[in-house]
Amino acid sequence: MAETGTQAIDRAADLLVSVVESTRPLGIGELSESAGLPKSTTSRLVGALERRGLVQRAGDRRVAPGPVLLRFAHRDLGASLVEIAAPALKALSQLSGETINLGVPTPLGVEHLAQEDSRHFVGGTNWVGRRVPYDSTANGRVLKAFASRTADGEEIRTRGYATAVDELEHGLAALAAPIFGPDGDVVAALSISGPTIRLTRDRIAELVPALLEQAGLVSMRLGNHDQRGAA
Repeated sequence: MAETGTQAIDRAADLLVSVVESTRPLGIGELSESAGLPKSTTSRLVGALERRGLVQRAGDRRVAPGPVLLRFAHRDLGASLVEIAAPALKALSQLSGETINLGVPTPLGVEHLAQEDSRHFVGGTNWVGRRVPYDSTANGRVLKAFASRTADGEEIRTRGYATAVDELEHGLAALAAPIFGPDGDVVAALSISGPTIRLTRDRIAELVPALLEQAGLVSMRLGNHDQRGAA
């Protein structure tokens, strides 16, 4: 009996390692094949891991690291990142009057770690702790463009920022710039968001220089001194 329990733990641990080490969410079939287990056994073990928050299912039911692991992974970086980025969030808030967010990449979307609220009643949503998609948000697009280095993100990398207007939600506009770590990899995004009645095309253009400057300052505080990150 003890041996059976030990085997189950070993198998679950092997599945968890596969999920954590993968660069993308994995299907049950893929996990089953890599572990040499029946799909039914794999599904049962994944279910146990999911109930403990160690893994989670994406919209297509593929398996990715769960909230427990993500909180642990971001705990040290997140705490220092929030502290280091705080002056930038405040500066952009005072300048723009809009909502300022700090977001980090996760397998299932961009997770918001910190926010400076808008001074306006309209557009005062609290995004901290919420996760948003990569393709329909400014911070998601900028993180994806600088992380993947694929051709479809070349325009964003060239100009150094991304925008999203009426995409995540009708009437919502945002612009975001990347934050780089010491090794030059993108680790977070700094964004300004608000209603389209205030964040017009002209207003976005006015705010871009300040956003890029503050994102660059945060990158420097993190130990990145190569400000050619957009190249």
